[in-house]
Amino acid sequence: MEFCIFVEPQLGLSWEQLLTAARATERLGFDGFFRSDHLTWTDRTLRGAGVTTDAWTTLAGLAVATERIRLGTLVSPVTFREPGVLAVQVANVDAMSSGRAELGLGAGWNAVEHEAYGIPYPEKRFGRLAEALEIATGLWATEPGDAFSFAGEHYRLDRAPGAQRPTGPTGIPLIVGGVGAPRGAALAARFATEFNTWVADDAELTARFARVDAAATAIGRDPGSLRRSFAANVTIGATEAAADARARAQGVDPAEQRRTALHGTPAQIADRIAELASFRPARIYLQLLDPTELSQLDLLAEATLAAA
Repeated sequence: MEFCIFVEPQLGLSWEQLLTAARATERLGFDGFFRSDHLTWTDRTLRGAGVTTDAWTTLAGLAVATERIRLGTLVSPVTFREPGVLAVQVANVDAMSSGRAELGLGAGWNAVEHEAYGIPYPEKRFGRLAEALEIATGLWATEPGDAFSFAGEHYRLDRAPGAQRPTGPTGIPLIVGGVGAPRGAALAARFATEFNTWVADDAELTARFARVDAAATAIGRDPGSLRRSFAANVTIGATEAAADARARAQGVDPAEQRRTALHGTPAQIADRIAELASFRPARIYLQLLDPTELSQLDLLAEATLAAA
């Protein structure tokens, strides 16, 4: 099982803070460093350094500032990422990192950030996601010297030169997330390398994965070829009291955090990860809302080592 650190820079992290957290992630042995792709929080609140950073610009910087960890988004929205340009950007980061880039792609949901930056917020977004997945995979598969065209309801590409070819032998991994609703499950089954979902109770997780497995089977894909992953907010402390205090500081009830996320001491979090292993996840994304507190990374390294 792989363990990746997942951060939310729209809360106000600077480039310097992202770089420090990513280098600590690599030093401590985690497998990847992923970030959200947002321009602001829903209430435009900025904490920490109080600045906004661009996802793929900063990931490009991290591509040359790190050596081993996987790098990507959870997730880039099609509402302000034009798929043709995004495919080129991701392929560039892939080349800059020697094949370590991954793309999480979603339909978009945060209307506030669109309003804040003057970006139109389309009412119909799911169809855009389906076409964007087709465009990204099409451009990455286009041979050098050839061109890619696409005519859909939302996007049209006319003889676009292919993006730089993926560096790794298996191409650029595509992550599609959700709860396994019919349309999302169908897209994951058709395009994704990995289906990602947030941690929930066991009955709900069973139902989500069953829906995605059924969607894969329906199109003749082996469900086992679609990687499973979890994302989970983490509130960790050297003691249970410290973890509870961290949860409350984030406005979360510790009891609710235990039920729906990863909460407690390194030993308690290792125990919960061991329980989640029954769902056969290939990876867990450990969401830290304030990665500037690097002591959390040390504690998480202890937890994941115990769970491995």
